[in-house]
Amino acid sequence: MSPKPHIIIYTDGACKGNPGPGGWGAVLRSGEHEKHLHGGAHDTTNNRMEISAVIHALKALKQKSQVELYTDSQYVQKGVNEWLDGWKARGWKTASKSPVKNADLWQELDSLLPHHEIKWHWVRGHNGDPGNELADELANRGVAKYLK
Repeated sequence: MSPKPHIIIYTDGACKGNPGPGGWGAVLRSGEHEKHLHGGAHDTTNNRMEISAVIHALKALKQKSQVELYTDSQYVQKGVNEWLDGWKARGWKTASKSPVKNADLWQELDSLLPHHEIKWHWVRGHNGDPGNELADELANRGVAKYLK
């Protein structure tokens, strides 16, 4: 059996108004190969776009992979690493018994997580990290078609 491919992913979401037109972007790198993805929605939030970027990036992987995932969204990183198990145990309710915001996207992301070994990294946004800057540019491309 061959080893799982090692993939580096950068994701970002953007929104013009919150809610408003939004976009997501993802950069996937494996060796010398690089793939760029972006998309968006007419009426959405920044957090929905941040989660959507991760979902689309993971869906683009053709096989089980070892993933280094970089995001500037503490909401996404903490959601996966700190809150997700509790939300599921409480039937998609927060600790204060409120419905989890964006539960539809969290559930979709949760269904993708077991397929890969993911190491999560938080990076400071708009701080010169080339991968994050490119993901941000792609997210803004996703927004652009909904601003017209």
